Amino acid sequence: MHDLLIAPFVEFGFLRRALVGCLALSVSAPVLGVFLVLRRMSLTADVLAHGALPGVALGFLLAGLSAPVLWFGGLVAGLVVAVGAGALSRATGGREDATLAALYLVALGLGVALVSMGGSAADLSHILFGSVLGVDDAALLLMAGVASVTLVVLAFAWRPLVLECFDPAFAAAAGAQGGAWHLVFQGLVVVNVLSAFQALGTLMAVGLMMLPAIASRHWAREVGGMAYAAVGIAVGSSLAGILVSYHLDVPTGPAIVLVAGAAWVVSVLAGPVDGLLPRLVRRGHLAG
Repeated sequence: MHDLLIAPFVEFGFLRRALVGCLALSVSAPVLGVFLVLRRMSLTADVLAHGALPGVALGFLLAGLSAPVLWFGGLVAGLVVAVGAGALSRATGGREDATLAALYLVALGLGVALVSMGGSAADLSHILFGSVLGVDDAALLLMAGVASVTLVVLAFAWRPLVLECFDPAFAAAAGAQGGAWHLVFQGLVVVNVLSAFQALGTLMAVGLMMLPAIASRHWAREVGGMAYAAVGIAVGSSLAGILVSYHLDVPTGPAIVLVAGAAWVVSVLAGPVDGLLPRLVRRGHLAG
């Protein structure tokens, strides 16, 4: 057990940095995912992640794999997509989700084209799927900083966000300023996805945010309970995924996402809230 669970982290510093970074993200990103699920915006995080790719690609062309430059470029591009979609939908009368889809598809194609023109296939793979070797001290500080800022902002935004999820009319009547908090919330989603891409890549970073959040609804009914469950699943998925990546020599991002996906499957099957097996047991009791 020591060789399987502890020895890799004792022997390799890059694994310790990857673990600490992923644990920091596991504390903040899944909580945002819970609100995305409650607001029926589960695909928004994926859209914003793809929308940030041109900025990440441009940062890579200018400064290589420099975490601050990549993060800043992705932040600008992600916010342009998020804010631009809302502005375009209001100006044209169209649906915001359709505008987001159009912008993210264009951004995804542009980002991949930029990286392909200025780098190798290995560089493209690193940006899309991440690498634990990319989690240097700068990236680690960035992950920890983003997680800390996210938790502080959520402490103030918790009540308005919950009200917006369950009773938007009452939130508007109570002066909760839902539009402003919505923009703040989208900004938090962007920065959390971007801070994860060094270890997980732009295509996989959303997995750590959304899969634990989706699974959490099978373990709790209240928002607070869902947040705790999502964080617990994300922490376990990060630890197990990094170990699977090390022992089986597979990319870290996909390994963490697959473990989180397995946790979701278990939750769907055995979760006490609307899980398939508990439902069958209750039906059996009622039939008896």
